[in-house]
Amino acid sequence: MKKDAIDRTEWVRLSLGGSTSTIIHSGVEDLADDLSDALWVMDANTEAISGAPDGVRRVVLPVGEAAKSWPAVDRILRAAVEQGMDRHGRFVGFGGGVVCDVAAFAASIYLRGVSVTLIPTSLLAMVDAAIGGKTGINFAGFKNIVGTFHAADEVRICESTTHSLTDREFRSGLAEAIKAALLGDVELLELFEGHAEAILAREDAILTDVIRRSILVKARVVEADFREGGQRAILNLGHTFAHALESVAGFGEWTHGEAVAWGMARAARLGELTGHTSSQHAARILTLLERYGYRIDPGVADPNALLEAMRHDKKRAGGAIRFVLPCEVGETVVEPVDEVTVLQGFVHPG
Repeated sequence: MKKDAIDRTEWVRLSLGGSTSTIIHSGVEDLADDLSDALWVMDANTEAISGAPDGVRRVVLPVGEAAKSWPAVDRILRAAVEQGMDRHGRFVGFGGGVVCDVAAFAASIYLRGVSVTLIPTSLLAMVDAAIGGKTGINFAGFKNIVGTFHAADEVRICESTTHSLTDREFRSGLAEAIKAALLGDVELLELFEGHAEAILAREDAILTDVIRRSILVKARVVEADFREGGQRAILNLGHTFAHALESVAGFGEWTHGEAVAWGMARAARLGELTGHTSSQHAARILTLLERYGYRIDPGVADPNALLEAMRHDKKRAGGAIRFVLPCEVGETVVEPVDEVTVLQGFVHPG
């Protein structure tokens, strides 16, 4: 039976590519409400906590990066066909970043695009993967090289689902929230610097503030540049390095957030080498990343292999590898850097 009152608070409503995407803070009991007619996508971990209505059609994917693949998309599409879903149908992605990416990608290509509701259960998905309409899968050994822009009609956020995450998974999400702070929220950065113990303890009040602030940073950027024609590129801070590391090390060896944290450290060093980042700001970034337990030393993989992976990165332009370099809080530059300088950044002691 439905509840008489639904415990939801609208945080922000975005206009993305002609569609509206609403980010809602929801109580855990209301996450699955009114979605009984949808096709649910989840993984083996999140199935047990999904709260999906009895009898609902569901596709359960394997856990981890292996699910970001064509076979997983094929399973979802076949389930939609078997269900007889028409253009008024809806997919629900319930899970972490992988589930959100795959569910939204499948929704974007089924009947040229059907509605999708995302219910992220990991911190990383809440502050990044589920927000902004980017979808994607891994292909030919490269991260997110196949994808679309397809905004979720609705994203339902409930911070209490993060309590089931391992410490490693939780810190993976924190890396993307730290990135958001560096990109545009001084108060959020100071929150990270001054309240590490409470954040790592996942205290609900402060965690809700971290999630909300992180989402608002990303929301401002993606609404201004939905299809990454310019400003949205700043959201890739640390990601050119991170995607290369994930490809070289093998997907799953590093969590995405761990790789992003390492990538932000490398971007700070590259910013120093190119004159865009002061030594003080670079030191501030590295100190914060170390405080949250991230590995930031440069010698984690063969530099030449990392460079080769970067040559395949979708963010390159005109054959050059582009990097997002942090100048100050809220200030970045996006520019190509020559490969010799990039390699110098890998041998710096960090």
